[in-house]
Amino acid sequence: MTKSTISSRKLDHIELAFASQLTEVDQRFYYEPMLAAHPDLSVIPTLTLGAATMRVPLWISSMTGGAEKAGKINLLLAEACKSYGLGMGLGSCRPVLEDSEYSRDFEVRKYIGEQPLFANLGIAQIEELIAQNQLQKLVDVVYRLEANGLIIHVNPLQEWMQPEGDRFALSPLDTVKRALDFVPFPIIVKEVGQGFGPKSLEALLKLPLEALDYGAFGGTNFSKLENLRRDSLERTLLEPVQHVGHTAVEMSGWINQLKSTLGSQVACEKIIVSGGITTFLDGYYHLQKLQMPALYAQASPFLKYALEGENALQQFVEAQIKGLALAYTYLTLKENA
Repeated sequence: MTKSTISSRKLDHIELAFASQLTEVDQRFYYEPMLAAHPDLSVIPTLTLGAATMRVPLWISSMTGGAEKAGKINLLLAEACKSYGLGMGLGSCRPVLEDSEYSRDFEVRKYIGEQPLFANLGIAQIEELIAQNQLQKLVDVVYRLEANGLIIHVNPLQEWMQPEGDRFALSPLDTVKRALDFVPFPIIVKEVGQGFGPKSLEALLKLPLEALDYGAFGGTNFSKLENLRRDSLERTLLEPVQHVGHTAVEMSGWINQLKSTLGSQVACEKIIVSGGITTFLDGYYHLQKLQMPALYAQASPFLKYALEGENALQQFVEAQIKGLALAYTYLTLKENA
């Protein structure tokens, strides 16, 4: 390091000192600076999902499709998955099911390489296919997209709040069970912003799912989104239900309890923690807290940086990975966190 570089750095320290003072500390972790050298990325554990390996336990949650810019966004996200070893859930693949003009927006296998890619359909569409005895169409969508499996998103509150929403004739649990009995590929079940209560979690853990995705309260709330589309009076009257749900922290505690009490009845293989995950430390917290194989997921941050372009998306992903490497090296979870 040259004298001019050292001088410049010292000047930066002087100028930034007053702006660099913090009063809040993250109480979830012990910080142990004495026990390890700076890490390389190999400290981050790999994870297999849908028979494909992720080099980083970071999942791009289902987001967009069938709208302007969706194809380009999906392409950028798929390329990021390939470059950094992530996994990705597509937005609702209903346009593929209906063979609409937007179907090509979802055809990203050649961009994502061998990384995990899951198609995505709503529970209402699958219930409709069951009623019409057309579940083979579900299989055809997954095969057409060369996906590793299917995400079923469960959204009774969203559909109820949506002015033109679907109405369920079956419980989502019954629909998921029928899909599991029919399809030859892995299934993930995901909520869309309210999360799952303990009885729902218990029922899902007993199913042979590839993963259970929280979709917890604290991220994008689709019940609120749909309610905002209503007329002002009805919107106000229905607003209280938007605040119903469960956080990721709450659900991780239940998952650990259920794993202990259910024992060998647990058939679900993994947990995807999503909803209210704002930083890599939030993700790392749950990965350490959970007593099951897990990864964490984000949606809106990936969308934000993908809209800014490839360079911004790369910087975002690289910062997440570097942060995770530091966390795995220097941070351990406090016993009461």
